[in-house]
Amino acid sequence: MPLPPRAIATASCSSTTRIRVALFPGSPMWRAGAALLFATTTLPLRAADNRPAPEATEIWTPVPPVVQTTEKGIPSDAIVLFDGQNLSAWESAKNPGQPPAWRVDEGRLVSVPKSGNLRTKAAFGDIQLHLEYQIPATVAGDGQGRGNSGVMFMGRYELQILDSYEHTTYVNGQAASIYKQHAPLANASRRPGEWQSYDAIWLAPRFRPDGTLASPARLTVFHNGVLVHHDVALAGPTAFRGTPPYRAHPAQLPLELQEHNNALAFRNIWVRELRLPAQP
Repeated sequence: MPLPPRAIATASCSSTTRIRVALFPGSPMWRAGAALLFATTTLPLRAADNRPAPEATEIWTPVPPVVQTTEKGIPSDAIVLFDGQNLSAWESAKNPGQPPAWRVDEGRLVSVPKSGNLRTKAAFGDIQLHLEYQIPATVAGDGQGRGNSGVMFMGRYELQILDSYEHTTYVNGQAASIYKQHAPLANASRRPGEWQSYDAIWLAPRFRPDGTLASPARLTVFHNGVLVHHDVALAGPTAFRGTPPYRAHPAQLPLELQEHNNALAFRNIWVRELRLPAQP
C-alpha cells in the first residue's frame, strides 16, 4: 500500500533557527505537529539569554579631560614644583612663610645639612607624584646615615630615600620603603651619583566628622620604573619608634622633602591632583 503524502510543518524559532516536522496527515503526531506550528508561529522563540541591547551598557558622560604630555614627559595638567629654575613653590617647613635654606645649583635642588625640611607652599590631598633624586657619588656614613632623605606626604607619611645600592639596613627602612611600615617589593636602587626616580600614587586618609578614621592612606610606588608598592595601606603616620595612631587632620596638607644631614639633589618634581570617583 503506498504511503500517504507527507505534510511538512515549518516553524520559525528565531532569526537563525527553523524547525521542520515531517508527519503523516491525520496521525497523532500530525495533530501534535500542527499544534507546535501554531504555537511557534504565534509566539516566536527569543534568544536564550535575554541580553539587553548593547546601548544599555554604554556610558557617554562625563567625558574624561584631555591630558597631554610634554617632551619631558610632564602632563599638561601637572603642577610643576621644581623645574630647575627657582624655589618659588617651596618654603621652610621649620619656619613656614620663610624662604627655604636649600639652594639651586646647576638646575638641581640641593638640600643643605642642618637646615630642616623643605615643604610646598600649596597643600595637596590625593596626588600623582613624579620626583627624581641623586645621592652624591661619594657617600659617607653607614646604615640610615647613608644618603638619607625622604618624601613626606602631607608632612606625615614617609617614602624613604636612602643609598641601598649594595648596602643593607633593615628592610622597612631601605630605599623605597614606606618607612618602618612596608618594605619594598624589590630593591631597584642605582649606584650613588646616578639619577633615580619615584612615581607614586598617594591617596590621603579619610576621617569621619567625629575625627575617627574612615579609611587609611594608601600608596602605590614605582622606583626607577619598578613596582615596589601596590596600593598598600598605611598603619598611621611615620615614626622612628612605634606606630602612632591616625589623628584627624585637614584633607590637604603640604608635601615635604626631608633634610637628614645628607646633601642630596632633586630635579623634575611635579604632581597631578587626582579627582577619583566616589567609592560606594
